[in-house]
Amino acid sequence: MNQPTIHITNLAIGYASRHGVKRVASGISADIYGGELTCLLGANGVGKSTLLRTLSGFQPKLEGDIYIAGEEISGYTSGRLATVLSVVLTDRGDLRGLSVRDLVGLGRSPYTGFWGTLSGEDNEKVGRAMDLVGITHLADRMADTLSDGERQKVMIAKALAQETPVILLDEPTAFLDFPSKVEMMQLLQRLSRATGKTIYLSTHDLELALQIADKLWLMDKAMGINVGTPEDLALDSSLEHFFTREGVIFDRNTGLFRVEYACTGKIKLVGEGRIYNMVRKALLRNGVDARREVESDYYIDVGQNKGPFLLHAPGGHVNEVFTISEIIEWIRRIQYNL
Repeated sequence: MNQPTIHITNLAIGYASRHGVKRVASGISADIYGGELTCLLGANGVGKSTLLRTLSGFQPKLEGDIYIAGEEISGYTSGRLATVLSVVLTDRGDLRGLSVRDLVGLGRSPYTGFWGTLSGEDNEKVGRAMDLVGITHLADRMADTLSDGERQKVMIAKALAQETPVILLDEPTAFLDFPSKVEMMQLLQRLSRATGKTIYLSTHDLELALQIADKLWLMDKAMGINVGTPEDLALDSSLEHFFTREGVIFDRNTGLFRVEYACTGKIKLVGEGRIYNMVRKALLRNGVDARREVESDYYIDVGQNKGPFLLHAPGGHVNEVFTISEIIEWIRRIQYNL
């Protein structure tokens, strides 16, 4: 049976404040495994950053045990911890004067001694890390000229060059546009498979985590932490209860969240395929529930292909239009009749 890389028992986390120690969460018991991408999800202020800093050894735990690679975290010196655990933060830092190759090479610091001189073997590992992340073509670029997505890849390559069994990341998709967010999450999942490493990250990108993560940690002040695959957490209603907000509902069939529209009218919509779905989506956004099953005096026939769309009114009146925008204009004129 696969043994956990990180084993946590009855963990309590918190931080010092003016009024003493502030306890953020307690009773945390869970495992994190190699070869998996695990995502930590939770609302702002729930303690995600505190948990990540505690697992990273940046701040002490209040109670309980954290075993990393079979050894309690308190037994590690900072130097030894750097050989089993690497951390990628969102802090952009000052990267002036460093090439990409130099920056990735800093990942070898736990092994290079006081002077930090890279051996031939170290350089090979730096090159392998850049190749795994797909940034070899950036090797001679200055790090301060990189885009946010490129910079994040470089920092991941630096963590890979550190050759630790565990990589912890704090909001790795922050500051990225949506395609780059998807690419970053897919890269991390692929790296977990290819290297067998334990990759654990905090994120606010709920939808991406639901689609790409192998395991989720749902962190909630009232319910503590629930751990499982996205599908198991969907089936046992943990996800449904985890994120409850007006206007957002959990779709049990897809295992994803979607916007809930407040509809003030309804209309029969005839058709099928992609056009039907796009028209229905647009009408829902405008407060009209449009479905085949609806019975109404007005109805819309969108057929199977784009245009013309037939807008039927009582008395046999039919208008032909060719865009969804025109359908919406018609709906707004007749909406009080729906």
